[in-house]
Amino acid sequence: MRYRTLGGTGIEVSTHCLGTMMFGAVGNPDHDDCVRIIHTALDQGINVVDTADMYGRGESEEIVGKALRGRRDDVVLATKVHFPMGEGPNQGGNSRRWILKAVEGSLRRLNTDWIDLYQIHRPDPSTDIEETLSVLTDLVRDGKIRAFGCSTFPAEEIVEAHQVSERRGLGRLRTEQPPYSILARGVEASTLPVCQRYGMGVLVWSPLAFGFLSGRYRRDQPIDLSTGRAVLRPAQFDPTIAENAAKLDIVEQLVDLAASIGCTLPQLAIAFTVAHPAVSSAIIGPRTMPQLEDLLKGATLTLDDATLDRIDEIVPPGTNRYNPNAAFPLRALTDTARRRRPLAERAAA
Repeated sequence: MRYRTLGGTGIEVSTHCLGTMMFGAVGNPDHDDCVRIIHTALDQGINVVDTADMYGRGESEEIVGKALRGRRDDVVLATKVHFPMGEGPNQGGNSRRWILKAVEGSLRRLNTDWIDLYQIHRPDPSTDIEETLSVLTDLVRDGKIRAFGCSTFPAEEIVEAHQVSERRGLGRLRTEQPPYSILARGVEASTLPVCQRYGMGVLVWSPLAFGFLSGRYRRDQPIDLSTGRAVLRPAQFDPTIAENAAKLDIVEQLVDLAASIGCTLPQLAIAFTVAHPAVSSAIIGPRTMPQLEDLLKGATLTLDDATLDRIDEIVPPGTNRYNPNAAFPLRALTDTARRRRPLAERAAA
């Protein structure tokens, strides 16, 4: 396993990061099996584990905490905060009030005294970015976190955060965790270049495009919408929808490409993401041991220029063949009041 420096932090991370979203009731409910998967990943050279408080309402963090007993010092531990963890107001978001409470919960569940990378899971338009950066800076000074970053932030909000950090003398975002795959290349246009400009580390999520590049979903084969990831977002998998049919056509081309270079589709998909110079590590999120073992077999895969050129032909750089944020759309797009002036003010004269 190769290692890359995580932005300007000086922290060395493996080019594969173990994601734990599928550990717990939402994916693999067997805690002991999940612990074995984590241990196998660590034994194979993966040294960074990524989780979030909202994964199973803390269950994933608890599993990670069990797995890291006796191995904590060897692991770069990352978790995230933002999504609601309870009913009622002030049980989520990016406010100082919530983050101070949430970090204590994560530390307790992870059974650790510190978090190496604490990430803001999504932007919060109701909270000034200065408020968020201020509390994160305090947590670094208190020794509860070593560095902080963001996840799925638009490029312009990353830029704003860095400007605020400089003006106010606050710690700055050290990492970004964007969705990135062969089917979702939109971040190549602005997010990844911005991260490079600011010297940020990049941990990419969903390199298998929410399972579409797992090889499980193929053209002219029945797709069961009642199991797996299709249950969560059936509209993204229903083959009768034209957009999904187009994705399946792309999958067939990628399957042929993978076969031509002697690898599986998932191995091709993950190797593509770590070939980008902005990417520090790709998050793999296996649910079972065989899935982990298959992905690890592709760790040594090198994609030559001819292969990357062929991928560019199939899905042009900087384009999305699906919306990776469909479940968490930006409020600037979903809130019509942000896109439409009051009726009486819409005319030019």
